[in-house]
Amino acid sequence: MTVKVALRTLLERSVKKMGKGMNPVVKAAALEMVERAYNEGITVQISAGYRSLEDQANLFGQGRVYSYKGKNYSNLAKPIVTNAKPGQSYHNYGLAIDFFIVSDDGRRAIWTVNSKWQRVAAIGKGLGFKWGGDWSSFKDYPHLEMTGGLSFTQLQAGKEPRLSFILEKREMQKTGKGDNHIISIQKTLNGRYEANIECDGFYGPKTRTALIIGLQTELNKQFNRKLAVDGKWGPKTKNATVTIKKGASCNITWILQAALYMKGFNPGTLDGEFGEKTEAALSKYQKASRISADKLAGKVTWNELFARWKIHTVSRK
Repeated sequence: MTVKVALRTLLERSVKKMGKGMNPVVKAAALEMVERAYNEGITVQISAGYRSLEDQANLFGQGRVYSYKGKNYSNLAKPIVTNAKPGQSYHNYGLAIDFFIVSDDGRRAIWTVNSKWQRVAAIGKGLGFKWGGDWSSFKDYPHLEMTGGLSFTQLQAGKEPRLSFILEKREMQKTGKGDNHIISIQKTLNGRYEANIECDGFYGPKTRTALIIGLQTELNKQFNRKLAVDGKWGPKTKNATVTIKKGASCNITWILQAALYMKGFNPGTLDGEFGEKTEAALSKYQKASRISADKLAGKVTWNELFARWKIHTVSRK
């Protein structure tokens, strides 16, 4: 008897394959797609997400003679797989994913574009993605992207997309257990700040709000900022933030560590101690977010962590 692969396994594989540098809305929408498909009996996982410019050069070099930034990426032994040069793929900005169907036991990839594949694409489109299978010229069936209407030129110039996805209210319960570290973070938020959120191991808007409540509480307690503790990110909270760096030891450091982990950048043990691993995770996050990688958690970094992710929740009857 075949044992069906667990949803948690598909989610963990997908998170790993998407890598660091994904836009948080795109990442959240991708995981929501995997879960919705699973609840319909379709096992799917993400095969690719963020792709560095060097990785893009490596792909573009397949089947052709090509060099990028002085390095030879030519690989005539392999066929051409893309016409996108570095900077010309939405993967390079964390705004695109690729997916595939897996066998029920999770051991075998299935690349046949059948009704299941098309259903997953439809779920993705319902969440705000555009599907490569709808393209008229080159059909890219595994590809889904969420670009905010921005061109490559705009993205290369540093413009950030304003993204959201529609999260349909459902009666279904989550069938898989989320990330254990996120569960621990949620429990700490409940105990320390009376957040009263579900400890499900998934980063959603309620957990984000709870982190902001924690930050506002600590800013008031430690620096007498007199903020309204409402979990809303705005100019007053942004301007009240303090800059912390390596060596800091406080609850604000813990909030930074938790927020970095939620974004996919592991700071090591969540202990409130700003050490080397936290500094490394912060620097990587800053580089991926295209802000100054100064290894200091100041206003710009705090704003990047909390201001950009907006999810619209609607009820469909």
